[in-house]
Amino acid sequence: MPRLKLMLPEGADFTTRLDVRVTDLNYGNHLANQALLGMLHEARLRFLTHLNHTELGNTTQPGIILADVEIQFRREAFLGDQLNITLFVDQLSHIGFDLYYRVSHAIDQTEIALAKTSIVFFDYHTTRKRAPAPASFEHALKELKEKNEKIREQ
Repeated sequence: MPRLKLMLPEGADFTTRLDVRVTDLNYGNHLANQALLGMLHEARLRFLTHLNHTELGNTTQPGIILADVEIQFRREAFLGDQLNITLFVDQLSHIGFDLYYRVSHAIDQTEIALAKTSIVFFDYHTTRKRAPAPASFEHALKELKEKNEKIREQ
């Protein structure tokens, strides 16, 4: 059976740290798949907040909605493990973008999982339909990428 193979872009736009909680464990006593999806959601929310945007948007700015998700599990994570979740935006278009995630142990950088979500801008407040990417999001993302590039060059 062919396995999913995610190819993550180089670099990082944002990194956050989350702890594996007891409620994140499954019957195998390791990080559960639905809990990992929740952690990706939390990391995405922190990333959007960093860019001064929200998932739900408001009356003047669209939010986002997930179109699909892919997750490739690499290793187990256990109760108390601190995980770094690194995000990278790719394929920004007039209606959405792909968001890649690398989940790794904070201590030794061992990869736990790779993931990708396809995100579409969405108007939750009036039309409840797909919406164009807000210029403010594109501007904030461009500034973030330029800042991160300068840091990598140092």
